[in-house]
Amino acid sequence: MVVWYSDMKLDRMPFFLWDDTMLKKVLLLSLSVVWLVSFSQAEPTMIPSAPSIAAKSYILMDANSGKVIAENNADLKLDPASLTKVMTAYVADYEIEQGNINLDDVVTISKNAWARNYQGSSLMFLEVGKKVSVNDLMKGVIISSGNDASVALAEHTAGNVNAFVDLMNQHAERLGMESSHFSNVHGLTAENHYSTARDMARLAQAAIQEFPDMYKLYAQRSFTYNGIKQYNRNRLLWRDPSVDGMKTGHTSEAGYCLIASAKRENMRLIAVLLGTKSEEARVREAQKLFSYGFRYFETIKVYDKGQVAKQLPIWGGATKKVGLVPQADVYLTLPKSQVDNVHAKVLVNKYVQAPVNKGDSLGELILSEGSEELMRVPLTTDADVEQGGFFYVLWSKIKLFFYKLIA
Repeated sequence: MVVWYSDMKLDRMPFFLWDDTMLKKVLLLSLSVVWLVSFSQAEPTMIPSAPSIAAKSYILMDANSGKVIAENNADLKLDPASLTKVMTAYVADYEIEQGNINLDDVVTISKNAWARNYQGSSLMFLEVGKKVSVNDLMKGVIISSGNDASVALAEHTAGNVNAFVDLMNQHAERLGMESSHFSNVHGLTAENHYSTARDMARLAQAAIQEFPDMYKLYAQRSFTYNGIKQYNRNRLLWRDPSVDGMKTGHTSEAGYCLIASAKRENMRLIAVLLGTKSEEARVREAQKLFSYGFRYFETIKVYDKGQVAKQLPIWGGATKKVGLVPQADVYLTLPKSQVDNVHAKVLVNKYVQAPVNKGDSLGELILSEGSEELMRVPLTTDADVEQGGFFYVLWSKIKLFFYKLIA
């Protein structure tokens, strides 16, 4: 049997749980002011439609909640150009975290990674036989957008480029990038090499959340290697102090592409634009998206990962209660006018008997705005609960039997 354990209105801080007595008091108070409210109906706050964006495809997404604020043709498969290198860097970050490679590893540059092979495109200007650290190669990929650096990093990480590309596609599948496929590590136009604005936003979100220290490289404005200073092509880093990454891309086939992320106060947004007509256009259109998102929407943190949402009684347990917690931070993105109207309730099974294992899913957090359900979040137990002694368990079963009869 499933029962409501709470029903509450969210403030802009983590909420508490109300018991039934408090809810009855609130209900009586609400009824007492109905007459007054009927004479003072507030006008709703109007939110304009998203701005018109000059791009083949675009999306604006909150980085924490994953809420899509604006989009157009977001699932259209297009050439991502050098936005590909975000996946190249992501795979390298993953391998570094796993301990398979290290930032201080020294890489000897092969003929395949030689800059001369990629003349006419973005380069780190690597030379055959030179020794370069993985740390510098990462900067060459992210800041200089070097095609040569991408190949050198791939060869060191996976042994050869083809094996690294296979890793890229495995990670794309794991991240839910269902409309993407990579054929190379740098983004030069190739057969069967494509992605979408939505998939690139998912990738950017993963890179920001999973590797925050390495993400800082995307904000670096320049990088000098071999005596050559190169500047980050993301002009938003100079124009908007809230923008701290991520990556540009351009080929004649793809047009001018951009992934950008901006943070203002506690809200971070990701904008992806594919197929704009110029460097200036991709900057201008991204600014329009950020202005719209930050002006009219707000993201609130409802719960921290592991924060107890409800103490669940356990029948016949060595301990009488166990905490129910979300497995990840819980965020909600809404129009600013709706934030104060959000309610939450926790649904649980009230007849849970020991034993209980840590991580068992025994509840749900449901967030709603008015009659519209916004989100359901599974709640899991934060500890093991073993059975109590024989006579205690027996007594608990007897009590539970009669409790169910009269409930």
